[in-house]
Amino acid sequence: MSGTSGTGRVSGASGTNGTFVGMPAFPDAAREAVRDERLRGNLRHATHTIRAKRAAAVAEVSDWAELREAGRRIKDHTLRHLDHYLLRLEESVTAAGGTVHWAADAAEANRIVVGLVKATGESEVVKVKSMATQEIGLNEALEAEGIRAYETDLAELIVQLGHDRPSHILVPAIHRNRGEIRDVFRSEMTAWGRPAPEGLTDSPTELAEAARLHLREKFLRAKVGVSGANFMVAETGTLVVVESEGNGRMCLTLPETLISVVGIEKTIPTWRDLEVFLQTLPRSSTAERMNPYTSLWTGTADDDGPHAFHLVLLDNGRTDTLADDVGRQALRCIRCSACLNVCPVYERAGGHAYGSVYPGPIGAILSPQLRGTASGIDASLPYASSLCGACYEVCPVAIDIPEVLVHLRERVAQGGPATRAGNKVVLRPAKGHAAERAAMRAARWAFGRPGVLRTGQRLAARTRRLHPRTLPGPGRAWSATRDLPEVPAEPFRDWWDRTDGGREETR
Repeated sequence: MSGTSGTGRVSGASGTNGTFVGMPAFPDAAREAVRDERLRGNLRHATHTIRAKRAAAVAEVSDWAELREAGRRIKDHTLRHLDHYLLRLEESVTAAGGTVHWAADAAEANRIVVGLVKATGESEVVKVKSMATQEIGLNEALEAEGIRAYETDLAELIVQLGHDRPSHILVPAIHRNRGEIRDVFRSEMTAWGRPAPEGLTDSPTELAEAARLHLREKFLRAKVGVSGANFMVAETGTLVVVESEGNGRMCLTLPETLISVVGIEKTIPTWRDLEVFLQTLPRSSTAERMNPYTSLWTGTADDDGPHAFHLVLLDNGRTDTLADDVGRQALRCIRCSACLNVCPVYERAGGHAYGSVYPGPIGAILSPQLRGTASGIDASLPYASSLCGACYEVCPVAIDIPEVLVHLRERVAQGGPATRAGNKVVLRPAKGHAAERAAMRAARWAFGRPGVLRTGQRLAARTRRLHPRTLPGPGRAWSATRDLPEVPAEPFRDWWDRTDGGREETR
């Protein structure tokens, strides 16, 4: 249950650090997106529908709060002891007949997968949607070596045929309506395989059947499958994919070789731990009591499934994230997308504005940690939020996204990459924040001197009719989208003294 989507008809290429090539900073991308009324309508309808269904599904569970806390504890325990559980996972997968590969970054992961596919002699693969492979740009790496990757999740298929980008974790083509999907199928399916049926309409039944016919020939022909995983059970070496269509199960069972690319944070210790997440994930994502298809595989078997299984364990910035006491909670994420569906910023800007396969609130805290904050898009993502806290309220593993956002904003304001001076870690001052730092220093000075503060408050009250509606200079960007608070006619301290603490006004 992973994936993503986007708004323009543009190339889905991404750099090896996961940044969509040519993406502007979030404010610029969002400003363009909010002008697209059709996009906003599609997003509003889809997110509100999913949000309402999720709320009803969660309300059915009397111990939801306990399940949420259990998920948080399992994830936190695993992350604290991740080195131990990864080694145990490797032992279990190997004992079951699989082969484990370790990839420090996207380039290494791509080299491993390309090498494994080439070793089979095949020139095409089928994929069950995987955000990890999108993160590393695997499809582009395979294409560069003459290997074609076919996305088989329906929404991912729509994105691929439309030369598009995903914009949602659960519903990658959430920005497309039925008419657009019909047009994409009519114009693009022929170049990728079986053409769309004659007279195809925008009926959901007809669109699903067209996709089914188009994909069936690929499933029956493919010798290599590529997948991600929602969970990896260290105790048994079992990998888990949950989905709603059955296409994933075709990818996981029909090919002779299966290659799974999975982030190291997807590890959980025991089979029993899986019980918690198989209750919280479907309700938080698709608002179902359980997923229609829950596929589990452990190594290889002589008579069933792929004859060769390879697990590529992906770091790609996760170890650095793990070292951050505040930011590491982002690695609890089980990719349910609940935070996207309640976020007022995502609803208006869409997923493409985040410049990453991880959109919405979780992307705003995960991408800057995996990729760093050196680029304009990554430095802007921690500010892509109103800090309303709705994302934290719905997160099934209790990630305090607002806390991490503020933490990352501090990192951006203080500077880019850290340097070490003796035993101290020093952050360089960031460009563009000089005025903000000067204002904070002035405020600290004034708050430390009660007489100065009181004089300033009285002066502000007496001149309030002369105050501008927007801030001048560098502050103009802040006040362009916010109303400046109105200064009261009388400072609180003066009111308190005049009314004897409010008692005079109540007599």
